[in-house]
Parts: sequence; structure tokens; C-alpha cells
Amino acid sequence: MQRRPLVPRLHWRQQAEQHGFAFHTIDGAPYWDERACYVFTLEQIERDIEDATQEIHAMALDLVDAVCGSERLMERLHVPRDYRDWIARSWRRRDPHLYGRIDLAYDGQGPAKLYEFNYDTPTALFEAAYFQWLWLEDRIADGTLPNGADQYNGLQEALIEAFGAMARERRLRTPLHFAAHAGHAEDGGTVDYLRDCAHQAGIATHRLDVEAIGLGDDGRTFADDRGRAITSLFKLYPYEFMFEDAFGPALVHDAMQLVEPPWKALLSNKGALALLWERHRGHPNLLDCRIDDAPCEALAAGWVRKPFFSREGANIAAVTPSGERLATAGPYADGPQVRQAWHPLPHFDGGHPLIGSWVVGDRACGMGIREDDGPITMNTSRFVPHAIVG
Repeated sequence: MQRRPLVPRLHWRQQAEQHGFAFHTIDGAPYWDERACYVFTLEQIERDIEDATQEIHAMALDLVDAVCGSERLMERLHVPRDYRDWIARSWRRRDPHLYGRIDLAYDGQGPAKLYEFNYDTPTALFEAAYFQWLWLEDRIADGTLPNGADQYNGLQEALIEAFGAMARERRLRTPLHFAAHAGHAEDGGTVDYLRDCAHQAGIATHRLDVEAIGLGDDGRTFADDRGRAITSLFKLYPYEFMFEDAFGPALVHDAMQLVEPPWKALLSNKGALALLWERHRGHPNLLDCRIDDAPCEALAAGWVRKPFFSREGANIAAVTPSGERLATAGPYADGPQVRQAWHPLPHFDGGHPLIGSWVVGDRACGMGIREDDGPITMNTSRFVPHAIVG
């Protein structure tokens, strides 16, 4: 694994805008950053990323099965009581799921370590699945990368195949509505990309803003911006927010199929990291992690504390083995937390890369890299492309 400095393509901004990559620059700073790329060997990808992702995903599904059969584990994950049976029913039906992202720390030398799951509302998909592939093709064509270069990236094909399988097996009600927050460029870009994949699989869709979804007069059904019943919805809107919203109680009537399905909420809960460690203590891809029931208690050095429901690096507190304290701000300070063993991201020429390893259906099939100047990956962290060489 190497970080290789590069001269950016002259036309990359124009290409990004032509392909709908509206968030390539955020607040004047680069989000898409091709001033460098990360280079891997095929063995590193297959052994340390793909195989590890497949194994972590299998352990995660086993955990969901255990939680859905245990009131005690539901309680430990702080799942609201009114939604527990609904989540368990979703799992027992094996409601179809589309995709998820597993965030890994990896330096090219040892086993990748699980930082967390993004299995409910994962973003950074368009740039991983589509735009970095365009980058690879251009860099091979202009001689920057050798002709034999490749990329760990079967994402787009896998997404279209997954949508198609849901439709063929009649496991997806149509039309499929796609919703994200109004005016949010990154979420909107993710939803638009997934909608295009659904179209390529022959699925009828409708796009709307989350804010435009209404509750029917019967208190059980949901309606779109045209007043039509929503029978299936891909929502880039977290389950923990839905549980707190006024319309939340109507979800349990199952009038609307959700993608991702309700059982995915158990894995986007960081309490799952602690439960995984309890079940697979010492596993080479896991970090020591525990539910932090006494957050004010003095802790040994070398830990990272994360709220169960935090996002994008918010409300992280850490103490390094040397005693240095790190913290980020955010809106998730209240509520349960986990404490995870300190395992820093590697440091390459000023950048700290985090591997986002993608699972579509139940298959590991691609990755993207987010890089930050500091050790905590934030919503402003850069996306840096990768290639397989040798």
C-alpha cells in the first residue's frame, strides 16, 4: 500500500460537473482529491480487504439474528421498545437489503480493523462506484498508470444486479420512491445515482424530498408529493431520526417497504461493535470494544469513545496511549456510548486514510478511501482514488 502523488487531470472539474458530481468541492475545499492516489497489490485487496469484509459481514448478520431473538440484547442496544417487534419481523422475513459500507483501518501490513458499520444510510457511493472508475480509465489512457492497472470496484454492476434480483423475485414493491433531504448535495447525489442503477434494472421510480413525505388520513400509510401512496421507499434518512419523528409509530404497520430494511438499524448502532467483540473476542479484524455504561468514570489511556448514533466523526472523544486528548464537536453528546480500543489510522505523507469497504447484498465488491489531515475522519474529509498495480 502506497500513497502516490499525482498531477490532477486538467479536465476533472468539467468531467465531474458533466456527470452530476455536484459536491466535488465543499465550502471551497476539495472533496474529490486526485493530487494523489493509493496503490495496492492484488493480494492486499483480496486477502486483507475483500476477505475481511466478507467475514465481518457474516459476523454482523449472525449478530442481527441473535439480537432479533433477544429482548435483553435489544435493551442493551437501546432500541426503542415500540419498534423492537417490527425490526425482528423484518429480519424473520429476511426483508431484502441493498448495500452497506464497512469502515476499516488498514496500513498494508496487517489485518484490517473494523472501525464501524454504515449499514443504514451510507454515502460516498457515487464517487466510489462511478467517478473513481472514470479516473482510473483516464489515468491508464494518459500513461499515469500502467495498462495492467485495475481497481477494486464492481459496485455499479453489483447494484444493478441487486435491484434486478429484488424485482425478478418480486421482493420489491414498485414504484420505488427515493428520498433525501432537500438541498443536501451529497445525499441528493447518492440517491440520484442509486435511482439510475434501479432504472438500469428496469424498476420504475419516483424522486422526492424527505420533507415532502406525508402521513395518510388512516395514520398507517404514507403519501408522496403527488398524493400517491408510497409502497416502497429508499430513504437516506436514519432510523433513529424516524423513531423520534411524529410519523414514526405508523412505520410498524408495514404499509411501506423500506430500503434499507428495519433490521439494518441494528448494525448502524455502534453498540453492535461491543456486542461483536463479546461474541468474537480476539478476532483479528475486530477492536476491543465495550458499551460504556459509566461515561464519567476514569478510563485507561488508549481508547476512543463514540456515541451509539453519532455520524461523520461527530462527538468523538479519545485518549492516545501517550495521554493526548482528542475531541470533536457535534449534536450527539447525550445518550449511550461505546469505548473502543485506540487503533489509529495509518499516516501517509500527511494523510490519514480510512478504507470504506462496500457490501452489495451479501457480497464484498468495492472500496473508497476517505483521507483527513487528522486522525478522525469527518464529513469534510477528502475522497482519494485508488488503483491495484502488481
